[in-house]
Amino acid sequence: MKSVLVENDYTVAPDRLWAVVTDYDALAEIMQGIASFEGLPKGRAQTGQKMNVMVSLFGRFPKQPYYMEVLECDEAQMILRSSEKGAGVRSWRHTLTVTETAFGSRLTDHIEIDAGILTPFFAAWAKYLYGARHKPRQQFLHRA
Repeated sequence: MKSVLVENDYTVAPDRLWAVVTDYDALAEIMQGIASFEGLPKGRAQTGQKMNVMVSLFGRFPKQPYYMEVLECDEAQMILRSSEKGAGVRSWRHTLTVTETAFGSRLTDHIEIDAGILTPFFAAWAKYLYGARHKPRQQFLHRA
């Protein structure tokens, strides 16, 4: 098991950031060029959602089955916890939080990964993945 922590700051109100990071359509747009999904629901994340999706890295690799379950989506506390697995990952536990800062808001992604001997590789991927979302998310926030 390996933990990854990624923090990004945004110059928007916390509720605006929360609305975007919990929206599946926004996720699909922000991830363009990094990963594509088939089977994501419409709308926003909700506690108890269970999804079987197909994911393709960079839109070039073969689609792989991936399971995601939203364990908690707390609108008031702006905390989302999910449990995921598939595509070589035994367990991918993600906790996302949005907090207020002096200049807007901070998104914190904490991921605990178990992928057996490939865990270091997937941890490096997670660090890249969550960092790579920052710039397109900024553009999305300021455009929308």
